[in-house]
Amino acid sequence: MKKAFKILLYLIIAVAVIILSFIAYIQIKGIPKYDPPVIKELTINPTPEKVEEGARISSLLCSNCHLGKDGRLSGGPMKDLDPSFGKVWSRNITNHPTYGIGKWTPGEIAYFLRTGVRKDGTYAPIWMPKFTNLSDADLECIICFLKSDMPMLQASEAVHPADQISFLSKFLCNVVFKPMTFPDKPIVAPDTSDRVAYGKYVLQSKIECFTCHSADFKKLDMLVPEHSMGYLGGGNTLIDLEGRKIYSANITPDPVTGIGKWTYEDFYKAMKEGKRPDGKLLRYPMTPKTAMKDFEIQGIWAYLQTVPRITNVVDRTGL
Repeated sequence: MKKAFKILLYLIIAVAVIILSFIAYIQIKGIPKYDPPVIKELTINPTPEKVEEGARISSLLCSNCHLGKDGRLSGGPMKDLDPSFGKVWSRNITNHPTYGIGKWTPGEIAYFLRTGVRKDGTYAPIWMPKFTNLSDADLECIICFLKSDMPMLQASEAVHPADQISFLSKFLCNVVFKPMTFPDKPIVAPDTSDRVAYGKYVLQSKIECFTCHSADFKKLDMLVPEHSMGYLGGGNTLIDLEGRKIYSANITPDPVTGIGKWTYEDFYKAMKEGKRPDGKLLRYPMTPKTAMKDFEIQGIWAYLQTVPRITNVVDRTGL
């Protein structure tokens, strides 16, 4: 009996040592760094139209995190990041050659936005979207904008504190979330005349609505978004401007817990004006998407009608 007890005790100690060693390894290693990638040069053809479209797309994707107090994309604290991921500051992406991305080539920007890996091999954690499925045309517009001389990209010397990354983020980046693969063939957006297909593209790849409106940031599938846990069923933890936890809405067609009873007009007002059907304002971080074009909203609405219903009662306390 004593011998069996000793063996059990040794096993428990051994398991504990292994677990503690793993925790220490992850804590010390931090966010993984990869070999500097071999990046193919990318030729862009800037036009006023592309820069304007890139600015519009970026206002829907980048500004919420990267817009600084100076009115430029100089970065700042990510106030709406779940504290379980740590305390993080978005990067300065103005055209400053040292503190921003002024020296980045179009190919380096494209590689980073697609994969999450910078030219030096450092990896952007899970709070930085990876635009693996964004069309080449839309990606070029964004890069044309980022390489332009528009006011919000004028060089800023803003420098932010080092991120205080949590163990959870380090663990996820080492075990779950890995760099995306850079596409080896052209990516073309669906034709806008196919509202369902184009709406799916906008929701998944262009604006990435699914990341917030699914169940958990930790359970997202960026390559095949439909495989994300609770896809569009809401309940994901978000942070409002007062630092309080709130939960994303269920936007599946469920008539009781989702938006199944909404009309297109209700949805349009929510997107464009940030208002619910009862006239109340939607809460931050859901802000009015005034830059969205009508055909994009029509497409998203058409696609949402095809999404499987999820019955998920989300805590809407405070609404």
